[in-house]
Amino acid sequence: MPASAKASSSLVVTLPSDREVLLTRVFDAPRELVFEALTQPQHLRRWFGPRAWTLAVCEVDLRAGGKWRYILEGPGGRRMGMYGVFQEIAPPERVVTTEAFDEFPQQSVNTTTLSEENGRTTLTCRVVCASKEVRDAVIHSGMERGAAETYDRLSELLAAMQEFITTRVFDAPRELVFRAWTDPERLQRWWGPKGFTNPRCEVDVRPGGAIRIDMRAPDGMVYPMTGTFLEIVPAERLVFISSALDRNGEPLFEVRNTVTFAEEDGKTRLTVHAVVSKIRPEAAPHLAGMAEGWSLTLDRLVEEVRR
Repeated sequence: MPASAKASSSLVVTLPSDREVLLTRVFDAPRELVFEALTQPQHLRRWFGPRAWTLAVCEVDLRAGGKWRYILEGPGGRRMGMYGVFQEIAPPERVVTTEAFDEFPQQSVNTTTLSEENGRTTLTCRVVCASKEVRDAVIHSGMERGAAETYDRLSELLAAMQEFITTRVFDAPRELVFRAWTDPERLQRWWGPKGFTNPRCEVDVRPGGAIRIDMRAPDGMVYPMTGTFLEIVPAERLVFISSALDRNGEPLFEVRNTVTFAEEDGKTRLTVHAVVSKIRPEAAPHLAGMAEGWSLTLDRLVEEVRR
């Protein structure tokens, strides 16, 4: 990792043995989100490397035996390439990979583990070098400062990758509540806050099936949404990706929605877990009102299941 101008006190670096470097950092985010940011190229491109460096090449074959390849570009046109092979992947807890640099091909083995407590994630990265001499060279290269600033950037990205969880209990059996989510005629009646209508509401309820909903606000503004169903377990669970579109039909952000239906004495406890990623700057107003929007929308669902 190239050195940068300033290290962060949030990163702790220790030397457990003659060949090891241990990096520890706590992130204010659940470990599923941290794991996604660590392993998905669309996220890695936004944080990997110190400030003033960009990840020009990011190739990830995320499987045991799969290869990865990064090329960082820095000030003055400097380039730094690195590569390795994934040895173990256990989402969202652990990733083990080899690592070597184009200009320094001595291979290390890096084990990254994630542990979560009270919604915060402790990341530890244990780097085992080929020898003490290699370990010392890594330390003297300025790795600590570069890694610290890189993890600062990861922390900033995680803050932007919004997560929202809400739970509501409905006085109706879960089969009825599930139908309200999957029957287009029913969905059209309640989707969106009070006063909104849905002139277009198309759902193909099957894995891989498409979603298209156009919400019209009381002032006439139309807010289009597209999506895809990923998983459907009747009366138990829905998982789908959704995206709000701008005026040009381009996604403002992407949401992975997991909706679960649990029966409790003839009632239904519904939980919506939404994780937002691929956020564009102009999406901020939409995200700021997401919690209130879901609350108002579920109010209308209460009315729907009473019919």
